[in-house]
Amino acid sequence: MSGNTVEHVKDAAPVMGNYFDILCIRTFPSLKNKEDDYSELYIKQFIKYSGIPVVSLESATLHPLQSLTDIVTITESLAADAGGHGNIEGGLPVGGFRTGRPRPKIVLTWAPHVKALPQCVGNSFAQWINAWGKADFVITHPEDYELDPQFTKGATITHNQDEALKDADFVYVKNWSTYNDYGKIYCNDPEWMLTNKKLRLTNHAKVMHCLPVRRNVELSDEVLDSASSIVTREASNRVWAAQAVLAEILRHKA
Repeated sequence: MSGNTVEHVKDAAPVMGNYFDILCIRTFPSLKNKEDDYSELYIKQFIKYSGIPVVSLESATLHPLQSLTDIVTITESLAADAGGHGNIEGGLPVGGFRTGRPRPKIVLTWAPHVKALPQCVGNSFAQWINAWGKADFVITHPEDYELDPQFTKGATITHNQDEALKDADFVYVKNWSTYNDYGKIYCNDPEWMLTNKKLRLTNHAKVMHCLPVRRNVELSDEVLDSASSIVTREASNRVWAAQAVLAEILRHKA
């Protein structure tokens, strides 16, 4: 308070708690101090002092509304592929996939980027896909780009992207900076960008990204502009995921 900050969360949060029924908060990591970022101090302070429900719009650690959206989008896509003729059960096509697997193969692949980004989307996607429990889940990234193991436990992890992509039904593309030596960029190999050539290794996979995306850095034009891309549908589903969460909170508050 003796610096350039004019108001404390302890004072601002209860005022906002009197103004609103729900607070939705997005926080940004420093990418300098892992302990501070992963403590989720700011969101926890708003929860403590506002006295009303708090929804995370993204934090240093997780991006839950995005991950809910991703599950909705995957389930919706599976239902559409089943033809809408009662060929779906529990979100999965009855009879399995063309590869003979009873469950879809979902791959989270690291992508290059021009600056250091947080691990929140990768952490959160891994956490939700593992909790969903209806997919064979593989995470692929260069060496030294491991995510927080508390979120990835249960996934298969490999540094061989081509091996990971083989027979994949969904490919989620996202960059993140290093977790162990926190917030660094060690590798920016453009060979990790997803292209049509790499996509041919998959089972006609649908391609996902949380947006915004750097074209021809993270994802090639040829993939983004193809029928394989469902990023626009994914982004649009953020509306319905957020509405579902807010409606559920308000229902319990009533």
